[in-house]
Amino acid sequence: MGKRRTRWPVSTYSRVVPGASGRVLVVDDNKVIRQLIRVNLELEGIEVVTAADGAECLEVVHQVRPDLVTLDVVMPRLDGLRTAARLRADPRTRDLPLAIVSACTQHEVESGVDAGVDAFLAKPFEPAELVRLVRRLIQGRVVEGRGSEGEDAGPASPAGRAGGAGHAGG
Repeated sequence: MGKRRTRWPVSTYSRVVPGASGRVLVVDDNKVIRQLIRVNLELEGIEVVTAADGAECLEVVHQVRPDLVTLDVVMPRLDGLRTAARLRADPRTRDLPLAIVSACTQHEVESGVDAGVDAFLAKPFEPAELVRLVRRLIQGRVVEGRGSEGEDAGPASPAGRAGGAGHAGG
């Protein structure tokens, strides 16, 4: 009898970090990248929940209630840019900070800005760059009172692309 592979639904990772300074939903189809981001953020006292693609992100975002979502661009079922657009279209997640963590082309960066993405971090990235970006976006959400009067503080401007300017996309 040949081997049969049963495909189980991908389980969402979540671990409560005592005294966490924020919660991040990390969305990437690459398990190694998800773990890399998770470990680096947890070491800094940030709680992390993971999802394997944009469709899973949309399924869990309302239960998880993250302070920030990081998105890869190229993923199965629902890519990062379409996920960002759907999060922005939902009144419950409209003001949620969104960061693309991906090897982006200039077109993808422009599409991300159009979709309402707040920041970009190019792969490969330095872990310290990731932590700085996450802390800045989480603190900005608390300090700036994002979304009041329907206006964004504008971190999607080129200056808001922390860490992404020096890396080549691809």
